[in-house]
Amino acid sequence: MAVLMGTKDGAAFIGEQLDSLLAQSWPEVDLWVSDDGSTDATLAIVEAWRERWDKGSLTLVQGPRKGFAANFRSMIVDPYIDADFYAFCDQDDVWEPDRLESAIRWMKGEEEKMPLLFCSRTATISQTGVPAGHSPLFKRPPSFRNALVQSIAGGNTMLFNRAARELLAKASAGTEFVSHDWWAYLIVTAAGGKVRYEPRPLVRYRQHRANLVGANVSWKARLSRLGRLFKGQFATWTDANLAGLAVNGDLISRDAAACLSLFIKAREGNVFRHFRLLGKSGVYRQTFMGTLGLYLAFLWRRI
Repeated sequence: MAVLMGTKDGAAFIGEQLDSLLAQSWPEVDLWVSDDGSTDATLAIVEAWRERWDKGSLTLVQGPRKGFAANFRSMIVDPYIDADFYAFCDQDDVWEPDRLESAIRWMKGEEEKMPLLFCSRTATISQTGVPAGHSPLFKRPPSFRNALVQSIAGGNTMLFNRAARELLAKASAGTEFVSHDWWAYLIVTAAGGKVRYEPRPLVRYRQHRANLVGANVSWKARLSRLGRLFKGQFATWTDANLAGLAVNGDLISRDAAACLSLFIKAREGNVFRHFRLLGKSGVYRQTFMGTLGLYLAFLWRRI
């Protein structure tokens, strides 16, 4: 089991996260920390943990210093990181003790050669660790038709098997991406892999100034996302995702390719063509209001 942690100036909270990793019920965990240019005490804290880490190895490497997505990408494609299972990890969260075990036990009951991705809902906590709510509970099934227009879970909740890692490494070798979690959801479903969304929160996601909008649990966060939609930011992200998929056409299943073709055509032409092809593609967001917003975004050419 390899945990892939991205860090940058995380000294304030990384100790609590490392405590929660050490307390995992899964016995064997190799921790890989890719630091993206910390100027605080993050590196010293990680180094001090080497003697305490008794679940496996603890390896500290220097990240590419090009942002969080590039930092996680560097670990996805790193051939020296070898394990049967992998988990993304943020520096400032707190994991429930069975976070790894829950995901691995599900994967052990599935076909080993199939790309598998596990993700979950999160419980949000304040900067000081006080409970502050939960991420939205999604009930529609994970699929490529959903992944094209929505990322349903944070990378901090994701665990994947060797087959999925090999798939992600191949897909990431020739392209960059906006966010490692959305990219993982897209690629695994595009290739016909299987995704499990666990409704039980297994990660306590810390909210502070640097990531306040990310959890999407407040009206402020939702209004901010709506603002980004009207400004066309989602369209820019969609362009990047589609460019990445185009580079990896050989990895995409026939069903996903048919859906993708209709979705791309739906972004072109007049409003009637938008809606007809969008409906035919079968893409959807997890809620009725979300899907309604999707159609409005197509109407205003914002996705």
